[in-house]
Amino acid sequence: MTDYLHSVIAMVGPPKNRWADPAAWQRLETELGLRLPADYKTIVDAYAPILLNRHLDLHHPASPAWNLGQWIEETVRAFSEVDWDGLDLDADEDPRQLFGLPELTFGTPNGLWPLASTDRGETLFLAPGASGQDERFVIADGDGWWAEYRMPFAEWLHRYLVGEDRPV
Repeated sequence: MTDYLHSVIAMVGPPKNRWADPAAWQRLETELGLRLPADYKTIVDAYAPILLNRHLDLHHPASPAWNLGQWIEETVRAFSEVDWDGLDLDADEDPRQLFGLPELTFGTPNGLWPLASTDRGETLFLAPGASGQDERFVIADGDGWWAEYRMPFAEWLHRYLVGEDRPV
């Protein structure tokens, strides 16, 4: 069985841990009312803020530039302002139908929480109810394409870095 966290670290290189600060994570999780995945926090502590693989932005809660808390707040606001009902989405485009969400909210206990983004307009969200071994992430791009990944963050990132970022 692959240890995806160590695999990612081996691919990206020695951790810098420039902004590693448990208190910053505790403040952010308290503000959000949400526990973020441990492997996500480990990778963000090790490298963020960073642009990985020339596309993936990772922010950090202790960094004044590329601040994770500020980015989450701005991203939640932007996605929340979309009139999802007014978009007249087909079933294969509607994230509510695709992922069994009773409603589409962002930054709420049952909503999607942004964790990372790309320079290609994609956003990676932590999905409702995701915890421990049952982690679930959803990716949205700017063109109405959505994908679900049922795996830990480190496994998703490993697959992303090696070009295997297809839904499973």
